[in-house]
Amino acid sequence: MSKYRTHTCGELNLDNKGKNALISGWINKKRDHGNLLFIDLRDNYGLTQCVIDKSSAKFKELEKLPLETVIKIKGKVIVRSKETINTNILTGEVEVSIEDFEILGRTKELPMPVFSDQEYSEEIRLKYRFLDLRRKKIHQNIILRSKVISFIRSEMQKLGFLEFQTPILTSSSPEGARDFLVPSRLNPGKFYALPQAPQQFKQLIMVSGFDKYFQIAPCFRDEDARADRSPGEFYQLDIEMSFVEQEEVFQVVEELLVKVFKKFSDKKILSEKFPRISYSDAMLKYGSDKPDLRNPIIISDITEIFKRDDVKFEIFKKLVKSGSIVRGLVAKDTKDKTRSFFDGIDKWAKDQGSSGLAYFTLEKNQKISGKGPVGKFFSEDALKEIMKEMDAKIGDTIFLSCGQKENVENILALAREKIGNELKLIDKKIFSFCWVVNYPMFELDANSKKIKFSHNPFSMPQGNVNNLDLSNPLNLKAYQYDIVCNGVELSSGAIRNHIPELMYKLFDIAGYSKKDVDEKFSGMINALSYGAPPHGGIAPGIDRIIMLLADEKNIREITMFPMNQNAQDLMMNAPSNIEENQLKELNLSIKKKD
Repeated sequence: MSKYRTHTCGELNLDNKGKNALISGWINKKRDHGNLLFIDLRDNYGLTQCVIDKSSAKFKELEKLPLETVIKIKGKVIVRSKETINTNILTGEVEVSIEDFEILGRTKELPMPVFSDQEYSEEIRLKYRFLDLRRKKIHQNIILRSKVISFIRSEMQKLGFLEFQTPILTSSSPEGARDFLVPSRLNPGKFYALPQAPQQFKQLIMVSGFDKYFQIAPCFRDEDARADRSPGEFYQLDIEMSFVEQEEVFQVVEELLVKVFKKFSDKKILSEKFPRISYSDAMLKYGSDKPDLRNPIIISDITEIFKRDDVKFEIFKKLVKSGSIVRGLVAKDTKDKTRSFFDGIDKWAKDQGSSGLAYFTLEKNQKISGKGPVGKFFSEDALKEIMKEMDAKIGDTIFLSCGQKENVENILALAREKIGNELKLIDKKIFSFCWVVNYPMFELDANSKKIKFSHNPFSMPQGNVNNLDLSNPLNLKAYQYDIVCNGVELSSGAIRNHIPELMYKLFDIAGYSKKDVDEKFSGMINALSYGAPPHGGIAPGIDRIIMLLADEKNIREITMFPMNQNAQDLMMNAPSNIEENQLKELNLSIKKKD
């Protein structure tokens, strides 16, 4: 028997009635009822209520102990009276009558309470993360994370995947985000890079003859913080498979994610066969390649209608003549909304940096007309055509945006989310997955006007690879795909380009010479030259999966030891200064700013 406990704080029940128990944990809460002192003792597994009578010699000593003191309690398990049963905890039908106790760990004054989930500043929470992690909600989130990762490992093995670990110290890559660099002591003046992802290594594993690989992979990117990504490191379920096409990758990922989300959430999965949406359709209908399909609002392009003579909305008509587009969305059945609702949406749009949203509500008296600031500019026939194109009915409101394609997509994507939430159209009790497919292989850089890769440069283009038409590269589609859930991108993936000759041609379009490719991607291009199988993969983000399952908006709530927004670890004081002799060993010196 352990000298610290016979049971955990989440274990005692009616079966233990009348038995002696030894439990250890933190004092979560104390309640002094005069003659009785109640102590809620907490450990990783739960809470147990303990009680001591004022007549006990230990009463006064226990009474003085501050919350979060670690103690061991010895006592007898007794049954609670009916009116004091607590159904919210596993041990709620019993309590421990304290006979003796021992202090195992004392505490200083707490900078923040542990027994409540009250919000505190990020600085306090991260500086005292070890206390923050004791709090119920975040403690349960971290346990959930562990269970999900263990389950994923088990399921991947059942699917025939082997787990391998790829290097952490590797070479810098010219593609993607900014690398974290590590100076080499044994190779003065040279640097390793921490991997942004195991992309090249997992492809090399396929070239090495292994068939199915996975890894819960740490990835490192020196980029600014976001709500869904820590400014430094994150984890992904890295997957790669040989001799597969796109659909076979989809089947594996769908089967896995359906099992994970069913096991760890009570929410319904809208469709277990995830719908496929082309990138172009996603940008048109949702303004984003991360569509939240719980939201029924669809965006429509009605640029052509503004070329009609019976549309007198001159501001938009002039912009259309100069190359702008007009797109809109329908807010259903808003006839009872007040003017302040519509003006509020318009003001909100301006706050997002756009010129606002034009709007009118469809109504019918003798004829169909538009009620609102711009409704008078449309004839009845024009309104009928708008209703047909946008599947709108009398009583619906049309919101319109005109401008350059990228700007219109951006504001309407935000407006779709805003209006969906305002009208309570989004069912928060479901998960809606989809695949976004058929990404363009290349895109035009807005600043340089040069062609660049739009997604992953190592992806396989669609079409006959032995006779590919490269005369208009901007029309070329790739076997690239994203998986999205509830408007959150979980992952990007692709069928890989395993043909060196084709890779040289594609990189040449993006401005890389054969010499550039050989130098920058030497390991990859060399390996592909020795017989590479067709292969493909994907890497769903572990952090984002856990965020969805835990219903959290910020990665901090599901990460054990996150950094703050400035990429600082306040608890361990990282990054920190290093000693002069360490710099000398690395042949480095720090140049101080003037």
